[in-house]
Amino acid sequence: MRPDSEPESSDSVTWFVDEAGDPTLFGKGGKVVAATEGCSRFFIVGKLECRDVAALTSDLERLRRDVVADPFFKDVPSLDPARKRTAVHFHAKDDPPEVRFMVYKLLAQHDLRFVAVVRDKLRLVDHTLQRRRIEPAYRYDPSGHELYDELTRHLFARLHGWNNHKIVFAQRGHRPRTKAFVDAIAHEGDGFGRDFDLSKPKPTEVLSSVPKDHAGLQAVDYYLWALQRFYERGETRYLNYVWPQTLEVLDLDVPSTSKGNKTIKQIGIFNKEHPLTLESRAGVGKMDREI
Repeated sequence: MRPDSEPESSDSVTWFVDEAGDPTLFGKGGKVVAATEGCSRFFIVGKLECRDVAALTSDLERLRRDVVADPFFKDVPSLDPARKRTAVHFHAKDDPPEVRFMVYKLLAQHDLRFVAVVRDKLRLVDHTLQRRRIEPAYRYDPSGHELYDELTRHLFARLHGWNNHKIVFAQRGHRPRTKAFVDAIAHEGDGFGRDFDLSKPKPTEVLSSVPKDHAGLQAVDYYLWALQRFYERGETRYLNYVWPQTLEVLDLDVPSTSKGNKTIKQIGIFNKEHPLTLESRAGVGKMDREI
């Protein structure tokens, strides 16, 4: 947080929620396309906690204006206003590397906390095919709403104390799906809250929007991009940079291990005490259950 900013109430928190990767598992004829060229292997949903949205918005807007006016970036395609990319809002995948560096430096100066949930789509393919054998009528939801809602439930599962909390989530497709999002975080109808002894959350406000209208959505995209680069490419430098602001990464599909005749399904919980690295992700997580 900038020292000269006026912070919002310490009890007022806004979470910005977005996704990384795509939810696609199958292509034409039921062919598995997850982890092939043009299709991600992992699907990630993350939230970024911000206590001073005004300061974050002001700083990102100032940086964007400076970048657009800087002759160094003249003729850079993503800075062309007609393309509606960096000139309109920051997006880690589209922004030039120099801009990306400046955004990460700016975000490190703010009081932000990042949490994410990760699924390995190849493991999900196995699960889907197994379920089809048991339930022939079952079909995976190609829109990804089912997968998104599952990860959203995990994302908000261990959250308590919702007073004065606002949630802004990036709109998926052409429909806001606000009620579906609220149902997911409230764990309605699936017993999730009961099983984990959780009371239903009651955020003050939940809304669906787009990144150009919310600096927080631009910011969470940067954290998700860093995590996605780690999972998809094994790149650690971006994740290492944002790790001080990362509270937790919940990996639902870390490699399983065997114990006698049983398979131990690992659920990796990575945090300050158990950092996410290439080595720790390949090893044993902090939480497991037998299947």
